[in-house]
Formats: sequence, C-alpha cells, structure tokens
Amino acid sequence: MGKSIAYQVGILNRSISVWDMPNYRRIYTPGGAVFLTLVTFNRRPLFSDVDNVRRLRWATATMRAKLPVEITAAVILPDHIHFLWKLPQGDSNYSKRVGRLKVLFTQLLRGSHSLPQDVCISRLKHRESDVWQRRFWEHTIRDEADWVQHLNYLHFNPVKHGLAGCPHQWEYSSFRWFVREGFYGVDWGCRCKG
Repeated sequence: MGKSIAYQVGILNRSISVWDMPNYRRIYTPGGAVFLTLVTFNRRPLFSDVDNVRRLRWATATMRAKLPVEITAAVILPDHIHFLWKLPQGDSNYSKRVGRLKVLFTQLLRGSHSLPQDVCISRLKHRESDVWQRRFWEHTIRDEADWVQHLNYLHFNPVKHGLAGCPHQWEYSSFRWFVREGFYGVDWGCRCKG
C-alpha cells in the first residue's frame, strides 16, 4: 500500500540542509579585479533607449566620484551590462559600488521616491523596484589569462546575442579603445563578410 504516513510526513518536514540553499558567498580581494554582470528586471531592454544609456553613464560617474574604481572594460547591452573593474588598493567592496550604481540609475529613471505598485511583496519589502534583478553575478579575476578571457567574453557579447556582426559595430562597448591601444585588431571577433 505504499510508505507509512509517518515516513511521508518525515520527508515533507525534513530540515533543509545548506546544500539545498543557494550559496551567495562572494570573494572580496582588496585591490583585486572583478568581472560583473548586472541584469535588468525581467530582462527589460532598458538600454535600448539612448537616454537610459546616458542615465547609466551619469550614475556610474557619480558612483565613482564617491567610491573610486577603475573600469577597465565595459559593454552595455539592451538588458544587461558587463564590467571589468579594478578596485583600489586596500578596498574590496565592489558590492557597495554595484548597489550604489543601481540606486542612482533607478532614481534617475523613476524619481527618488517612487516604487511601482505592481511588484511582489518581497521586492516592496526590500525597497526594490522593477528596474534591476535583485542580485548580480561576479567573478573574481585570478590572473592575466583569466582577465583576457573575461575581456574577450565582454567584447564579444553583442555578437553572441546577435546585436552586431562584429564587436566594433556595437556602440556601447570599450572595444574601440582596446583597438586604439593595440590590444585587438579591428577585425577581432568579426563575423561580417567582406
């Protein structure tokens, strides 16, 4: 007739182990380099609007004025952003910088006191709007080869997503700066014919 009721209840009421829970531990290395991905809420293409790109640039510059960080590379796609950051010596807090950047951009987009009414209770409780996904993805850069791999990933991303045939065709990218500095050839990553 199957398992006993006690066995079934035991399965339903078992305690959750740490292996069942998401692990959001981050590595913080003072003066380290980090690759970051910030994604818009529900992948809305906010950065298809040039005014929102300007808002993002202003928010980034404002954040950096208070919380210095070297942005070694960046690409802005319609629904997400990739950064390579180099933190100042003795400072490892990229999370604070990401949080500040998100707040500043959201305030510019929505106004400083407005939250939409159609977001879930959890987002309202955490004073979150419908602009950004709650968290962000990070990877601590281990060495030069790892940095180059993430730099290439960042610059190839518009091609990967079908937004451009070649990295140099995407306007919102640090790729052209790296070409001018001789790091890349202008045709690096091109899928264009002729």
